[in-house]
Amino acid sequence: MFSLNRGFTEMHCMSGHSNFVSCVCIIPPSDLYPRGLIATGGNDHNICIFTVDNPAPLYILKGHKNTGHEDCVRGLAILSEMEFLSCANDASVRRWQISGECLQVYYGHTNYIYSISVFPQCKDFVTTGEDRSLRIWKQGECAQTIRLPAQSVWCCCVLDNGDIVVGASDGIIRVFTESLERTASAEEIQAFENELSQASIDPKTGDLGDINADDLPGKEHLKDPGTRDGQTRLIKDNGKIEAYQWSVSEGRWIKIGDVVGSSGATQQTSGKVLFEGKEYDYVFTVDVNESGPSYKLPYNITDDPWLTAYNFLQKNDLNPMFLDQVAKFIMDNTKGQTLSTSAQFSDPFTGAGRYVPGSSSGSSTVPAADPFTGAGRYVPGSASNAVAPVGGVDPYTGTGAYQSAAAKVENIYFPKKDAVTFDQANPMQILGKLKELNGSAAEEHKLTEDDLITLEKLLSATCNTSAETPTAQQLQTLWRAVNWPEDIVFPALDILRLSVRHPTVNENFCSEKDHVQLIILLLKFLNPKGKEANQLLALRALCNCFVSQAGQKLMMEQRDEIMTQAIEMKFGSNKNIHIALATLMLNYAVCLHKVNNIEGKAQCLSIISTVIEVVKDLEAIFRLLVALGTLISDDTNAVQLAKSLGVDSHIKKYASVSEPAKVKECCRFVLNLL
Repeated sequence: MFSLNRGFTEMHCMSGHSNFVSCVCIIPPSDLYPRGLIATGGNDHNICIFTVDNPAPLYILKGHKNTGHEDCVRGLAILSEMEFLSCANDASVRRWQISGECLQVYYGHTNYIYSISVFPQCKDFVTTGEDRSLRIWKQGECAQTIRLPAQSVWCCCVLDNGDIVVGASDGIIRVFTESLERTASAEEIQAFENELSQASIDPKTGDLGDINADDLPGKEHLKDPGTRDGQTRLIKDNGKIEAYQWSVSEGRWIKIGDVVGSSGATQQTSGKVLFEGKEYDYVFTVDVNESGPSYKLPYNITDDPWLTAYNFLQKNDLNPMFLDQVAKFIMDNTKGQTLSTSAQFSDPFTGAGRYVPGSSSGSSTVPAADPFTGAGRYVPGSASNAVAPVGGVDPYTGTGAYQSAAAKVENIYFPKKDAVTFDQANPMQILGKLKELNGSAAEEHKLTEDDLITLEKLLSATCNTSAETPTAQQLQTLWRAVNWPEDIVFPALDILRLSVRHPTVNENFCSEKDHVQLIILLLKFLNPKGKEANQLLALRALCNCFVSQAGQKLMMEQRDEIMTQAIEMKFGSNKNIHIALATLMLNYAVCLHKVNNIEGKAQCLSIISTVIEVVKDLEAIFRLLVALGTLISDDTNAVQLAKSLGVDSHIKKYASVSEPAKVKECCRFVLNLL
């Protein structure tokens, strides 16, 4: 059987880690090991060293204080055939001999270190991490710190010419150089600095130290030069706290952002309490036990008591069994002060209303029309609000579900049991566009009048407006249409998207005989340089394949190829593509939860942690949160994997979203598992 396999076969299955492996590197041949060595880092805090010929590790560098890493090992880099470097979530870099001896530990980052790369022909290196920084290390010291306008700086690579390439959570790749010939123009540098100056800095994630707004100087403090490159200085200007960084090469202070939540007001003038540089309505002192230390618990009435309690327990490494007790303490001591919230409950995917005691009766909310194929002119990506969707209400929560007004909010979001599909359609507009483009198509692609009637019958059969079963002739005609040139194929792709939901079509296109051709076709349209309309419809078609068993089997078999191609797409700003990609991850999560495939979960979680930093649309975020919750439900390994990817720090901001409420609720339930 033809396969998309790239031709490699398994030579060894090496094992030695007790949790997932996060990085791999090759140590060059030496006199002692003529074929070289393989080093791997894992979420078990360990580094394993393998010879090429043995599936068991030669030795394991175990993580323990003052010797090995105390958290997940994220990156490895080679210094020579005898030495290598490692970086980890414990914010340290370590230099090792291949014998297993830790030679040196480097500190400089204030949060997870994600990536490390070595300069050519020397032992200097660079690192990037969760503290918004790229750091250049020379002779064992952090010689330069470069801030970026993105929270997570995921990866770095030093080129042969000494330039440094970094990739960050804002979806942008940046190159830094010491060469005057390759330096960006003054306009580009100024644009970068402007973007950096507008960033918001959370004092908990940066290395800003303790902040007392009353004691901060004004801008005159910036007249004094810094004492070292990367030195951070805070000043108060017009009631705001701004962060600046000293650049030795330029001899000036560069603004790196505003410190969020720090207006400089006092409790007397604002009624707020300043704690760790942020203002709160309350800061409680909590004694967990008589002999132990007391803890500060900050809280705003706009915050969720349960999420605040969760964050408090996490920060202070306290038993999560106290969650209910701490949340009740907050609510009791704030006398129930909260912002007013809507009493309306709705289906998290379709918006359909549920019955809530005490609320006025009325019809349930009708799901919004598909923005791609709804009423109005048929234009890929256009919006519509006039056509009701094909099919019934999403049964995810069900209309008429009774929920007591006083009951605690229930997790109705995950684990999700069934695939989410794209069902909205306006068949007449799709057919109208198909006929229009067929009229201008080249002769070798043109469909006959009979072909168009055949496709109309297929669309009728698959959109439940006809009791007929799709025929082999109809499917053959559809296959010819979806092989049209890329600039006119999108109506045919839309028919495929709708048709593949039908059991007969799903079985035909996803069966052993034809499934490879279908995947090759759809992956072709996910080309990063392809048309957005085709990318969108190909993603939606892949999502709809999950509706039947044959499609699920196919999608799981070709998971690696599909996910790889999907993540390589240029996401751009098209929210419909973001929602489709999020739905694809959600449908994979549903399948992976059923079979408990940890390798597949690792791949899916990795993509979610990347995508959730890029997309902005809250419906896409919601589907990614449901996917995340489904993947980690009832699986401690998946929970640890998600933690090591820093997922919790990326999703916390959505716990304060007011609308739609489902995003905030779902986020809280996910955080409760992490």
